[in-house]
Amino acid sequence: MPPHSGNWTLVTEFVMVGFAGIQEARHLFFILFLTMYLFTMAENLAVILVVSLDHRLQRPMYFFLTHLSCLEIWYTSVTVPKMLSGFTGTAEGQTISYTGCLVQLFIFTFLGATECFLLAAMAYDRYVAICEPLRYAARVSWGTCIRLSAASWLLGFLTPILPIYLMSQLMFCNSNVIDHFFCDASPLLALSCSDVTLKETVDFFISLAVLLVSSTVIAVSYGNIVWTLLHIHSAAERRKAFSTCAAHLTVVSLFYGTLFFMYVRTKKASSRNFNKVVSVFYSIVTPMLNPVIYSLRNKEVKGALGRALSLKLFKGS
Repeated sequence: MPPHSGNWTLVTEFVMVGFAGIQEARHLFFILFLTMYLFTMAENLAVILVVSLDHRLQRPMYFFLTHLSCLEIWYTSVTVPKMLSGFTGTAEGQTISYTGCLVQLFIFTFLGATECFLLAAMAYDRYVAICEPLRYAARVSWGTCIRLSAASWLLGFLTPILPIYLMSQLMFCNSNVIDHFFCDASPLLALSCSDVTLKETVDFFISLAVLLVSSTVIAVSYGNIVWTLLHIHSAAERRKAFSTCAAHLTVVSLFYGTLFFMYVRTKKASSRNFNKVVSVFYSIVTPMLNPVIYSLRNKEVKGALGRALSLKLFKGS
């Protein structure tokens, strides 16, 4: 943070008010979000274990799915534990240091961008599997999977570097109350007493670039998939082919729908409370729903889960 001048009081920590309007029901919301968090952890760990242990799932699609599940675990763990501590009503639970706030924002942005690129890689995998099945083994080899996943994590890591650097150069003085349940960019910019025009512009174009690049890959992939499906004469074959990408398409729709709303916008948001609800949806609800969607819409995952549970019950008896 740059040196301050005048009579400003330099901010060294922030207070996150979270959902200030529900203080009377904070214990109920604590239990609700804790349950959702634990459920998310259990679901994603189950997916990782099942894919790792079942040889039938040792394929590229499920390789990417394990990466997505690992990411969802970290994604929720960046924000939810701190949010839960805020529901305790203690001062320590609501405060976060200046450095801790920037670290939280960096990791959250890093993981969010990585998910965009991972979903794009998964869309490419489905495109090759449906549109070029005879070339699938050559086009989506294990080496290709490793390179695509590594590129997704690397690009995701690079995404927040400039925005966080610019955030660290802003001056925060007097008010240190963040009207949110985690250190998101928009409420932080609202507290800054510096000129945030450059920061807002960079945030907008980097967010737009990540969303457009990844969504373009997804759109082109699914455009080709739809075109291929329309040329399959058998209705049964069309349903079978579409079923392999239905879960991924559902996850993409949930994730990108909320992200386009939240991050390709100006600082002057229409409703902060509504933004918090949307933030809860993509940072807590979506990671909880993703494993359910993949399990319910995928016969192979359901079969592997059933075999794992049957084996555990058999051994237990």
